[in-house]
Amino acid sequence: MEVFLIHNMAPIMFGSLVIFLLLGYPAAFSLGAVGLLFALIGIEFGLFVPDFLQALPERVYGVMNNDTLLAIPFFTFMGLVLERSGMAEDLLDTIGQLFGTVRGGLAYAVVFVGALLAATTGVVAASVISMGLISLPIMLRYGYDRRVASGVIAASGTLAQIIPPSLVLIVMADQLGKSVGDMYEGAFIPGIALAGMYAFYIFLVTLFFPKAVPGLPVDAVGFREPSGSRGLISLAVLAVASGVFGWFMMRNSTTHGADFVVLTMFFGMMFAFGITIVNWLVARFTGFRFLSHMAQQTTFVMVPPLFLIFLVLGTIFIGIATPTEGGAMGATGALILGGLKRRLTWDLIRQAVESTAKLSAFVVFILLGARVFSLTFYGVSGHIWVENLLTSLPGGQFGFLIFVNAFVFVLAFFLDFFELAFIVIPLLGPAAEHLGIDLIWFGVILGVNMQTSFMHPPFGFALFYLRSVAPREPFLDRVTGKRTEGVTTGQIYWGAVPFVVIQVIMVLLVITFPGMVMHYKRGLSTVDPNTIKIEIPQQLDLPPLDFSSPSK
Repeated sequence: MEVFLIHNMAPIMFGSLVIFLLLGYPAAFSLGAVGLLFALIGIEFGLFVPDFLQALPERVYGVMNNDTLLAIPFFTFMGLVLERSGMAEDLLDTIGQLFGTVRGGLAYAVVFVGALLAATTGVVAASVISMGLISLPIMLRYGYDRRVASGVIAASGTLAQIIPPSLVLIVMADQLGKSVGDMYEGAFIPGIALAGMYAFYIFLVTLFFPKAVPGLPVDAVGFREPSGSRGLISLAVLAVASGVFGWFMMRNSTTHGADFVVLTMFFGMMFAFGITIVNWLVARFTGFRFLSHMAQQTTFVMVPPLFLIFLVLGTIFIGIATPTEGGAMGATGALILGGLKRRLTWDLIRQAVESTAKLSAFVVFILLGARVFSLTFYGVSGHIWVENLLTSLPGGQFGFLIFVNAFVFVLAFFLDFFELAFIVIPLLGPAAEHLGIDLIWFGVILGVNMQTSFMHPPFGFALFYLRSVAPREPFLDRVTGKRTEGVTTGQIYWGAVPFVVIQVIMVLLVITFPGMVMHYKRGLSTVDPNTIKIEIPQQLDLPPLDFSSPSK
């Protein structure tokens, strides 16, 4: 037994951690306890040098001194303030009205608003709860299938996992030792593509199961003109003109990828907002308007989140601000928007600060426990065991990626994304780098994969968030007064299954088409520092030194 323990210390240590977590012990304490326990066992058998433990205070100080992790409380606070300021409610109401009688219109609106909330809040809980409270009753009122309604709300909320400014991408970049800005830029296109795949799934449902996703009744569609029209032509003209203006401003730009998209969107937004302000002023003083009510309402609702997207992501992508500074500006912008909407109260700020402090403390404690665990794990050469195990897999890079993603997918049934990021990623990163895999690409692949930890039973947190706000029992609809059946837990679980499949397909697409992520390198220098040679002349013609004159 003693010989077996000595030769298999690393796998036994990792297995013990999994057992502790499955027994329900908090992740932070499980990591710390397993690390210290096996440090003592290793010292007893001569496998662990006690001097390793002297590095523990420095590692703890390194966690507290990590500027990158400061972005987490900033983005969390920003998301919580926006969630309580009514921005999600305004977006869902307006975008839902925009789709009108189109089949699946409310589901399309949820996907669209979920992507916007993801790009402004970065917090899954805020997105799922907001859309569950606002959209689910409307979907049930107009006869949506409960599985489709619950699935699209939960899945759209998890877009905050992969669309910047995602919290998990911050942690992923920190654990892989890469730039958060590069990770954000690499994840931008896969995140938008995933939202598009959700919308395409809804389109397929409208084709094969049209009764599951009905459009709004004609009498439920508002924002009509005096003539009875909806004013969509005016909105379409404004959208095209804004897009052309944004492209015109950026046509000679050297930016690519996510930088180009965000900056084009910013200039187009400013153009649309300016035109709408002029329309509002002219209508106020003359009674004449050249934009429809729908165009004006859509612009006023869309500008705040788009402005925040530029304030956070735009400044990061173009290099004006670090992620931490971008988070600070985003938090300030959220407070300003909440004040402009007259929904900012001291009670709201207090709740947001308390929730932010709890989440930040949760993250830091897990990270401290992970430092203790990794210190012992490295001390017993566990990293060498993991690297040899993973690099010897058949299939090279592709085989490694398939195995790792399958492994993470299974672990996501039992662990949340913070635990996966702090426990698993530090073990996988060195092996990926050894195989020549770009770590930003690797991080984005795992970020998409980790979305499934929110979606699949039995521990999908997005499903629990939705369960907490979805009605369990039959209720009277406050608008129609009709008795409406509630949503069962089974319907929420089954509704999530198609979107988990879509997320897995997205993982395979990112593996197959790495260009979706690797565009982040276009703005980087192509010079290999290893090829730079600095030649110093053997003989330098220097003027003679004169020591004869006294110094003054």
